[in-house]
Amino acid sequence: MERYKYTLTLCKNMMGADNQQERLDVWWIVGFVDGEGCFYVGINKDPRRDRWNVLPEFRIVQHRNDEQILYKIKNYFGFGNIGINHGDRKEWRVRGKKDLNELVQFFSKHTLKTKKQKSFLIFKEIMEMIGNEQHLTKSGLRKIAFLSSRMNRQVKPKYLKSPETTRSTSKR
Repeated sequence: MERYKYTLTLCKNMMGADNQQERLDVWWIVGFVDGEGCFYVGINKDPRRDRWNVLPEFRIVQHRNDEQILYKIKNYFGFGNIGINHGDRKEWRVRGKKDLNELVQFFSKHTLKTKKQKSFLIFKEIMEMIGNEQHLTKSGLRKIAFLSSRMNRQVKPKYLKSPETTRSTSKR
């Protein structure tokens, strides 16, 4: 009878929410982000205010058949949005300083293992600059643009190609 109770308890734990396979492990998330995550900083012109906006974000993209993993990751962190990325792909996207700073803390504590770590460290530096409001100055914005051009596929931001940065008499 005692063995039966032990087996029943073991089965209940395996079937319920306590099942380790149902919960995401920290290092599983790190590995998944190493393969599928993207730290990105966009710099876009706001024509309404005639200024440039710094738009940091993090995203993970998956085929819609694997959308459930995006929800598990979102539930793990407790923030972000699930939406359509393009065609049959879905994404978990995180924007906003508070949530992005939580991700920075997480990945500072749990280090990425691939070249994505380089992009993360640049992203972290940019987030610190935003926290210090350096993105509101011309020199800070220019530094953020140069830093972001060293992330991911190393694309030169539109800001660095704009007349404001190519002319010597810029007002910003």
